[in-house]
Amino acid sequence: MKAALLSVRAWIGRHPVAVTLVCTLAVTAALVYGLWDKREDFADAFGSASLAILAAAAALQIVWLVARSEAWHVCVRGAGGDVDRRPLYRASAVGYLGNLFNSHVGMGMRIAALRRSSPRDSPKIATLITAEMPIIVVEIALAAICSFTLIGPLGLAWWAPVIFLAVAAAIFYAVTKLSRGKQHGFWAGLGVMRGLRSRWLIIGLVMFATGGQVVRNWVVLHGLGVDVSVFDSIALLIGAAVVGLLPVGPTLGVTTAVLILGSNGVAVTAAAGALLTATGAVGALVFAGWALADGTWLRWRRGKGAPVEPEPELELAPIEGPVPEPLPEPHMSL
Repeated sequence: MKAALLSVRAWIGRHPVAVTLVCTLAVTAALVYGLWDKREDFADAFGSASLAILAAAAALQIVWLVARSEAWHVCVRGAGGDVDRRPLYRASAVGYLGNLFNSHVGMGMRIAALRRSSPRDSPKIATLITAEMPIIVVEIALAAICSFTLIGPLGLAWWAPVIFLAVAAAIFYAVTKLSRGKQHGFWAGLGVMRGLRSRWLIIGLVMFATGGQVVRNWVVLHGLGVDVSVFDSIALLIGAAVVGLLPVGPTLGVTTAVLILGSNGVAVTAAAGALLTATGAVGALVFAGWALADGTWLRWRRGKGAPVEPEPELELAPIEGPVPEPLPEPHMSL
């Protein structure tokens, strides 16, 4: 039995795209079945959003993409990288297109794009994977702090958020201690957690990005006439983060909205989830369009022989403890 489970797990690891497609189709079929009797209400709600609401939602998604890209830039610099902001943002834009399909695919695309564009200035692949951990740890901590918003929608016991908060605090403390005890190789990606100033910078950037997503949820829901509070918008964001761990693909928004806010009307909340997904895709496409235009412009200038000045970098306080030098680039191709 154990061997069979390990074999299935290995197969899933080798075929993430196929798994995501199957799960997405299954969830889509379930949503269509559940909403079929309310399809007219869903269509009316979906079409009731104004262009201003849609534009605001897409703009707030771009704000989130930029803020999280900056947080990643700080983490990569803390891990010993010397990557300029522009190539890192371009790599980030490519990866966030992959996030529309699957978060793990998106992370792989970001790392691969950064290594391909800046092989000498970026850390090794393993270190770049670890450099995601400080951002994720802060997001877990914020979700735990705000987990009381899930008591009503999910019927959680009052003490559940206390447990979530204790676990998040233990994870944050462990990662901070680990960053100081292990400073080389794979663990160099935690370098940003060693310096007090850089640690607070990551926390601030993640809080800003998360706040933008809460506002985006609230704007779309109110634009469709759903009477929700800021706490409901926070609960929706936490639910999306948890459900997003599953390979459900583009159905994430609808699934989460129905799960968390279905009591406000299944059809209208499903429409809100679909609009959140659609405007998120538009924001990611705009960000990727900038990355494509910026890369094309730089190649054109180099082709004309014009010098391209490197952008000024954000000066951070020295990170406590030794920072490892980037190791030679391994060959990798997708």
